Amino acid sequence: MANFQGNRINPTRFSSGQIKFHIIAFPLSIFMILPVVFLIGNAFKPLGELFKFPPTIFAHNPTLDNFKNLMNLAGSTGIPMSRYFLNSMIVTVLTVVLNLLITIMAAYVFSKKKFKIKGALWEINQMALMFVATAVSIPRYLIIVKIGAYNTWFAHILPLIAMPVGLFLVKQFVDGIPDALIEAAVVDGAGDATILRKIIIPLTKPALATSVVLTFQQIWQNVETSNNYITNEALRTLTYYVNSIGTNNAVAASGMVAAANLIMFIPNLIIFICMQSKVMNTMASSGIK
Repeated sequence: MANFQGNRINPTRFSSGQIKFHIIAFPLSIFMILPVVFLIGNAFKPLGELFKFPPTIFAHNPTLDNFKNLMNLAGSTGIPMSRYFLNSMIVTVLTVVLNLLITIMAAYVFSKKKFKIKGALWEINQMALMFVATAVSIPRYLIIVKIGAYNTWFAHILPLIAMPVGLFLVKQFVDGIPDALIEAAVVDGAGDATILRKIIIPLTKPALATSVVLTFQQIWQNVETSNNYITNEALRTLTYYVNSIGTNNAVAASGMVAAANLIMFIPNLIIFICMQSKVMNTMASSGIK
């Protein structure tokens, strides 16, 4: 039996009945991790091995030339790659933090507060889930220009500061918090800020962690803002730079693109490893519901 303990789900002990699950899970795990191994191997392959057929998973003659060439190419443009990386980190961290604050406050309001246009606003959020970024690129551009955020840090942050999917996910968890618990806190003199800090946030940590992972991935891999709203090269992000390398020099730059892809992948891997227990708990709780 699985033991549900706060923020994790783990078997209490190993039993022979689990063997059949391991027999199925082990080859599936190997199959699913192959793309990651292939990504790492490509980053250290010389150019000749990248186009070798049939392709190999591991590098036969590993080299750091791809990383060296990537650094040298970035330097030749006048903007070092470290600047693109720093821009990506600044934009991602600021946007994730602001997004998290907006998401948890909005989820609390939609779940536990009553006001006239609550239903209409929630339906608008649901409708926003159906739109892809391309469909709203022109309205976004016009808004960015109108408010004077074009070619500034705000052009990176504002379009991604609110994620409908994150709000939808967190609200479902807040809905599961008994109203009696909120009412008891109000009777004890707690305000909305105290309720958020001491009740809502602690009880929705799994959903918040999942929202952080999803938001981080979307922002870290976003190229739209640098491409559409930024003309100053010093403000563009690493994703845009990697995309421009592959577009301008598809064959000759394949090694550099492979190295850059590994650099782009590592932060995603780190944040998922750090929050995987919370994410798995969210999935388990959603399944129980």
